[in-house]
Amino acid sequence: MEVRIGVQNAARELVIDSPQSQDEIGQAVAAALSGDAGLLTLVDEDGRRVVVPADKLAYVEIGVPETRRVGFGAM
Repeated sequence: MEVRIGVQNAARELVIDSPQSQDEIGQAVAAALSGDAGLLTLVDEDGRRVVVPADKLAYVEIGVPETRRVGFGAM
């Protein structure tokens, strides 16, 4: 599952591929925003851990949008 994380005052977004489902990632984001620790912690497919302070999160996009089809096709 591809996850894009926008961080305040950062020019680039963080992009990770996580083995977790959309629901698990959504629960982790909700817990980070409402919890006392205030950290969003996700693990990518290679086992690397990404930690972002919850108060610096601009947005979290879970999953990839459907790709746009290019070319001619039957209608």
